[in-house]
Amino acid sequence: MTDAPYPTVRMLPKGDARAVRHGFPWVYANELVTDRRTRGLAPGSLAVLEDTNRVPLGLVAVNPNSKIICRMLDRDPDAVIDVDWFAARLTRALAHRTRLFDQPFYRLIHAEADGLPGVVIDRFGDHAVIQPNAAWADTLIAPLADALARVTGVTTILMNASGRARTLEGLEDRSGTLLGETPTAAVPVQMNGATYMADLTGGQKTGLFYDQRPNHAFVAGMARDARVLDVFAHVGGFGLAALAQGAASALAVDGSDPALTLARQGADAMGVADRFETRKGDAFDVMAALAEEGAQFDVVICDPPAFAPSKSALEPGLRAYERVAKLAAPLVADGGYLTLCSCSHAADLTKFRNASARGIGRAGRRGQIVHTGFAGPDHPLLPHLAESGYLKAVTFRL
Repeated sequence: MTDAPYPTVRMLPKGDARAVRHGFPWVYANELVTDRRTRGLAPGSLAVLEDTNRVPLGLVAVNPNSKIICRMLDRDPDAVIDVDWFAARLTRALAHRTRLFDQPFYRLIHAEADGLPGVVIDRFGDHAVIQPNAAWADTLIAPLADALARVTGVTTILMNASGRARTLEGLEDRSGTLLGETPTAAVPVQMNGATYMADLTGGQKTGLFYDQRPNHAFVAGMARDARVLDVFAHVGGFGLAALAQGAASALAVDGSDPALTLARQGADAMGVADRFETRKGDAFDVMAALAEEGAQFDVVICDPPAFAPSKSALEPGLRAYERVAKLAAPLVADGGYLTLCSCSHAADLTKFRNASARGIGRAGRRGQIVHTGFAGPDHPLLPHLAESGYLKAVTFRL
């Protein structure tokens, strides 16, 4: 629990206090008076943010080590950030998810859009995984976990604190079990008629990617009796969804042997192992090899990692997306479908779509766009924060 009163921090005249008043959740380091007192605040400290006239704007979390030096927590400068405060945010978020889904498998907290900046929480039935990607959440992880257990009734809470976002905050990687027993086996997750095996302790991120759920469903709807190729498949996201909807076969390609093992376990659990194959290797190399073999598929999906995670990586990232499209297009049978995905917030939809179209054209193919998809509704967007709309999935008919 944190007791008021709080220290104060003040915006510079060049800072955009009006944007903050209207809902923008961040203050950048070059917008804040960073005197010795402010620089001396411990990462994760709470403070009252004031404009240049010393009018309070709200209660913020401060991290002098980050370019995002302030994250807005509450418009009430006297708010107390304790278990009850967290419970109120979690209750509001839970009401949205339970209206959407009839089973407890979803992203419960999507950072700023759910009022907990820098925090991601994914729920897997009785298990929940927290990613505290901001210093304040590290500091207040105990009341957050207490509130999570109170509101949801989960019996296991894990913390997976690693990745680029924490590095940008100046935070070290650390993970562990906050409540209950550490799972020793993968957790089965039901989505779109498929069964996915989520490794909550050793898998990527929180163990499973919920954001692609509606895009899995769209692609699976086109896949009845189809030959499907799922590249960068992870635990079989698109391929298993397609098999659940009657695909004739699915080949999952990934560089991770543990991920493909989980994909095969999912196929076994669904009773579709006879129609499911895996191929381990570099995705670019495997696609080139498949082309040399003359392989053809009715539906091809490429869901790579973020090639453009920052503005500085944008141009090489777009070239990588173009190369993915160029290698994938020859594998699509005439009249078939190619779905290309990007989780890079630095590459907006137009840039990504254009790079994909260039790659298809360089492969000597032509296509029409038949669908554009985004993250599911359990990944809400904060209107003021373009970065929260990171996922794009564009389906071409070639």
